[in-house]
Amino acid sequence: MTVALMWEARAVPGRGEDLLAWARDQRLPVRPLRRETFRAPQDRVLVITWWDAEFDAELPELPEPDAELAGRAVHRWRFESLGE
Repeated sequence: MTVALMWEARAVPGRGEDLLAWARDQRLPVRPLRRETFRAPQDRVLVITWWDAEFDAELPELPEPDAELAGRAVHRWRFESLGE
């Protein structure tokens, strides 16, 4: 089974590039099958990692950024891939 973990944060106003750089610098203890980083208006950053694992498996996730960088708590979602 392929599981996708989504991590989404919104930067403090004007710190979007800093949050993006911070997210890109975060290393996980295990390498996922795939990892992509996105940005959106309002200084939002999204990271999706794909894993060959059961839906409820313990998987490494990106941490919460410091409060000086993130304007709110990180949103996290987990999805099971159903193919194309």
